[in-house]
Amino acid sequence: MIVATLSNTDARRIFLARHGLSNAPSGTGNSNDVATVIGDLGFVQLDSVNTFARAHDLILWSRRQQYRPASLNHALAHDRHVFEHWTHDAAAIDINLFPHWRLKFARDAEWIASRWKGDKRGEFMKKTEQVLRQVSDHGCCTSRDVGKGEVRGSGGWWKWHPSKTALEYLWRSGQLSVVRREGFRKVYDLTERVIPSTQLSDIRTKEETIEWACSAALSRLGFATSGEIAAFWAIIKPAEAKAWCAAALAEKRITEVNVMGVDGQPRLSYAALDLLDAPAPKPVPRVRILSPFDPALRDRKRAERLFGFHYRIELYVPAPKRIYGYYILPVMQGDQMIGRIDMKRDGTTLAVRAFWPEAGIGMGAGRIKALQSELTRAARLGGCDAVSYAPDWLRGHV
Repeated sequence: MIVATLSNTDARRIFLARHGLSNAPSGTGNSNDVATVIGDLGFVQLDSVNTFARAHDLILWSRRQQYRPASLNHALAHDRHVFEHWTHDAAAIDINLFPHWRLKFARDAEWIASRWKGDKRGEFMKKTEQVLRQVSDHGCCTSRDVGKGEVRGSGGWWKWHPSKTALEYLWRSGQLSVVRREGFRKVYDLTERVIPSTQLSDIRTKEETIEWACSAALSRLGFATSGEIAAFWAIIKPAEAKAWCAAALAEKRITEVNVMGVDGQPRLSYAALDLLDAPAPKPVPRVRILSPFDPALRDRKRAERLFGFHYRIELYVPAPKRIYGYYILPVMQGDQMIGRIDMKRDGTTLAVRAFWPEAGIGMGAGRIKALQSELTRAARLGGCDAVSYAPDWLRGHV
């Protein structure tokens, strides 16, 4: 059997189209529009990183530049268009996908009970019934409202007090849901008081969820290996995705395709039968500032293969030399990664400290103007009314 080949240019364009980065970032950006974006993407990762805007707000803004953070809060807390749970990390997820998360709840409950009991939070399981009763009797709460008298650490998750850990366990296992966020603090309530009845009463089997998870991941990625399919939602196991791919291929529901990397090397992947039927759309030449957690880039190895974009996470590199990490934002134009930028909100000013072009990217007057126009738009998202540039902000190639 002859395996079709997908050129690197077509692969990039298909991939970006599936991730909402081909068209102009227009749209109302309201709650309903945000729900459409999240439904198309599947989910948007939530993160507290906030150099000038939170990571999830930047993901949505890069696709809808009328978007403002209140719209996501409204979609979650009022309209219930989305719910919050875990994929590979905390995420806002299309509410219609809730029935499939029951498999995730069950697997997370088993994994967490086993994994977390090995450290000093091991007593948290004794607190789960007490915390659940408190929420049931007294209503929604935050981690501040539970565990009165328990020693509270000032560090990360490894220093959670037992009742805070119990809250997280009850959320990850599906017994509690996030009803809203206050600032970036989760507010929990009983799942039956948060999730709409339509989704709450919809029960799916494990087999149905595996079928959905694989087909829906492949649809959103365009092309993928079985490992990438399993990792997309982080609900199913790699072996389950591998078995699904083998069965779907044998039944001629999917096909194999060689996807060319930017280095000219092919990677055998799976794709829908009609992937190559229509030409890949050419993205608009708009400059976009992206989040480090953007769904198009969060798989660092795939970003390297498709775009030649090496974006490692190095959190503790001193600022003058920092060209990687959560605080440096990727910059895209069309179907190319053109650089990375170090910028930060300073009062009401967006301070641009450095921009490093990618190798082979020229920074002529037109591209600089396009980048500066995008920075002006980004400033409005971050609540800034001006943009300032360090004297040496335009640096040499990465």
